[in-house]
Amino acid sequence: MPDETGPTGLEAERIVASLRPHGRALFWPSLILIATAGAVSYFAGSFDEDWQNWAVLGGGIAIAILLGVLPLLAWLSNRYVITTRRIVLRHGLFVRTRQELLHSRGYDVTVRKNALQSLFRSGNVEINTGLDHPVVLRDIPTADLVQSVLHDLMETNQNLISTRRQQEASRPSDETTAWGSR
Repeated sequence: MPDETGPTGLEAERIVASLRPHGRALFWPSLILIATAGAVSYFAGSFDEDWQNWAVLGGGIAIAILLGVLPLLAWLSNRYVITTRRIVLRHGLFVRTRQELLHSRGYDVTVRKNALQSLFRSGNVEINTGLDHPVVLRDIPTADLVQSVLHDLMETNQNLISTRRQQEASRPSDETTAWGSR
């Protein structure tokens, strides 16, 4: 097994999980996209006037983009990456936002589920870092597993930091002390 330490002698950062919100958020946009395609193919060309056929086609394209494609792009734009050192949250369709939370800083993790989320074994993972508002990973699949992994990663990182601080404190200092003078 190769050594997984970085240039500073610390363990290299590894990706533990890469998550998106639960895929059931795409149920209605997919259904609307299929229904729109069916309706446009059924009604296109059935009117006597050309402008009416073009209006059906234009309305179908507009509905498909607004209610089918944009929700898909919004779902694809949310990503949560959990590594061995931090949590990286990326979201935003036109304006991208990236937020990082270090496991070594410590935080509280809470899972909240409504009835539908319980049925699909998903939930909202709230991470309270002590700031004004907690960070929420919305509708994450296997939310309970994510909570336990975050607790384990946080404990591991805090143990590494405390061990490193103890080692630094126990090192002899490089300064020479002359007794009786300053």
